[in-house]
Amino acid sequence: MKTHARHTLCATIGGLSTLALSIMAANVQAAQEVSLGHTLSSSSHYAVGAKAFKETLEKLSDGAFTVTEHPSGALGGEREMIEGLQIGTVDIVITSTGPLGNFVPETYVLDLPFLFENYDQARCVLDSELGDELLEKMADHDLAGLAWSENGFRHLTNNERAVTSPDDAEGLRVRTMENEVHQEAFRQLGARPTPMAFPELFTALQQGTVDGQENPITVIVATNFWEVQDHLSLTGHVYSPAVVLGSPLLLDGLSDEEREWFREAARASAEATRAEVSRLEEEGVALLEERGMTVQTDIDIAPFQEAVEPAYQIFTDQHGSEMLERIQEKAGSC
Repeated sequence: MKTHARHTLCATIGGLSTLALSIMAANVQAAQEVSLGHTLSSSSHYAVGAKAFKETLEKLSDGAFTVTEHPSGALGGEREMIEGLQIGTVDIVITSTGPLGNFVPETYVLDLPFLFENYDQARCVLDSELGDELLEKMADHDLAGLAWSENGFRHLTNNERAVTSPDDAEGLRVRTMENEVHQEAFRQLGARPTPMAFPELFTALQQGTVDGQENPITVIVATNFWEVQDHLSLTGHVYSPAVVLGSPLLLDGLSDEEREWFREAARASAEATRAEVSRLEEEGVALLEERGMTVQTDIDIAPFQEAVEPAYQIFTDQHGSEMLERIQEKAGSC
């Protein structure tokens, strides 16, 4: 009798142990991995944003979602990753708006040269109802716009000569993003725009395939462009937002609460990225000078603004002027 009781007790304990292990295994299986891709290094401002996204989503979901960062173009260039969002092979992407206009033409307006005068103005517009409208437009193109993040004001680097006027840019082979507004602006400066995916750029500069490129200080620092570029001109010709995008194939399958976790994580990512951009803008130029770049700071912007004015006409002919006028009005009041 006692032996039977012992067997029964052991069987019960064994069954409970098995049940506990099954519950633990189920909890482990319930954690859903989220892939987050970007093209910059693991020490960049995008990486700072990726870390904030990961920490926020994992905390809000109590571990139901785990985020794996894929930096340095591990999932492809920006165009390829955006395509990945549309077909569900990538979950979250932090990207510049450079290639985004090819998917969401309404966002081309943000790439117009000299649209914003400073960071406060740009952030004010993107955090307003106008920024929300542009994020919502992305749903029409199989993308989920989660938050506006940041790269910064773009500047010109090259290996040929100091550029302080549009005439100095004449004939330079300048890598641009795959963005028709950017390309037209550089054509108007007399340069030879050469669209190219970002992961190919460092090698192209190293081999002399292109003479120069244009990016914010944040990117120039994060990518060690001082190793392959001699001259930096602080032209500030375009404010470059970034955007946190999600795959509708992931987000549409979530509950309202879960989708809000992703939006909150994206907002935390954007806030952290902007803070890092501000820090690098303060320190980055001095660092680049220390690394041997010649920096042109005394630049008369007016001739550059006049030279690229035709890019506005080309944009409005194709996309209309309503959103542009609304952005200019809003910026003036910020």
